[in-house]
Amino acid sequence: MVAKTKNSAALTVTTPTDREIVITRAFDAPRRLVFEAYTNPEHLPHWMLGPQGWTMPVCEIDLRPGGAWHFGWRHSNGQQMEMRGVYREVTPPERLVSTESWGGDWPETVNTLTLAEENGQTTITCRILYPSKEARDAALKTGMKEGMALSFNRLAERLGAMAQRQS
Repeated sequence: MVAKTKNSAALTVTTPTDREIVITRAFDAPRRLVFEAYTNPEHLPHWMLGPQGWTMPVCEIDLRPGGAWHFGWRHSNGQQMEMRGVYREVTPPERLVSTESWGGDWPETVNTLTLAEENGQTTITCRILYPSKEARDAALKTGMKEGMALSFNRLAERLGAMAQRQS
């Protein structure tokens, strides 16, 4: 299953086991920049937004094993959502492992982000482990693929801007 949007690299979403979703996408940027974009509150609110109309007024990161993170979004229509978690592993610039909870009836997941660089291109692999097949399937029905594709397109733009500032 591949979700694409205009002028974007392919976002690949697979379900290798009954409890996992694996998302991959390549970016034309060194992994140190991709890691920074994923872990620095200066950058995340510019790209991790999903569909039009959302902002991220809350972006708190304590980037260390045992450190908490909290993201909060607000839509122009007043709707809000948030997620939080705790970092289990932080290995710059190649790996992050954390829990993720959306609250309410949504179960906690364990997310493993791996960044692999080759010839200046970084491939992100995000492995999300759910407590059950039912929870994984419910997540797949939320529009997460489309939202991630939009966010990753914004991430590609942000990485370009970050690279320009550093040159």
